[in-house]
Amino acid sequence: MQLSTAAWPEVEAYLARSKGIVVPIGSHEQHGPNGLIGTDAICPETIALEAAKEAGFLVGPTFSVGQAQHHMAFPGSITLRPSTMIAALQDWIASLTRHGFTRIYFLNGHGGNTATIQASFSEAYAPWSLKGEPAPFALTAANWWELPGVGAAIRRIFPVGDGAHATASEVSVTYWRHPEAVKRVAMEPKIAPSGPFRDAADYRRRFPDGRIGSDPSQASIEAGGEIVAAAKTALIGEVARFFGENA
Repeated sequence: MQLSTAAWPEVEAYLARSKGIVVPIGSHEQHGPNGLIGTDAICPETIALEAAKEAGFLVGPTFSVGQAQHHMAFPGSITLRPSTMIAALQDWIASLTRHGFTRIYFLNGHGGNTATIQASFSEAYAPWSLKGEPAPFALTAANWWELPGVGAAIRRIFPVGDGAHATASEVSVTYWRHPEAVKRVAMEPKIAPSGPFRDAADYRRRFPDGRIGSDPSQASIEAGGEIVAAAKTALIGEVARFFGENA
């Protein structure tokens, strides 16, 4: 069930049986020569929707633009300042808790969001801590590629060259979701270099085609299907545990 395509009576009925919701959260940023700009939003959204089909939980709208300042030297990338993202997440959290959701699970698709998401959680809990009262809601976040068993599946499918950004695994997931968008591009070197970066100019200088440590030319629709299946199963278990905590 998707919040975006539900009518309010359906949401009211859902809240009568469950106080939990899964919110995909990601980014719109470059993903190398053959990766889709929306990769980091598409991946968690796809996995959440597939899991919801089986488990019946509610999936919120995808928070699709995140903290991606370091990708801004590549056309098409969009970023929020960390302070803007924190403020926006406060409003999303406040809106959902206002309606009675007490368990909000953010499924993240962009590593660059991690610190900002955690800061937003602290911001949401702070008023309750300062009042000396328990918060009437619980928040959690997980990176989809770190769900139980998913990393092992990725390593089995891509033993070499999955990488750190514009990975073969994430590109495969997007190709499974959008087979019409598959792109075949020659890349040199085959596996991109790895290393640190600072701002957008530094990133573009060190990684001129956008990849970090990856060979996404090996991405495939079939591999994407395998990864989504593994992530779906893991997410169902993780969400069930979180929704059931102190319920």
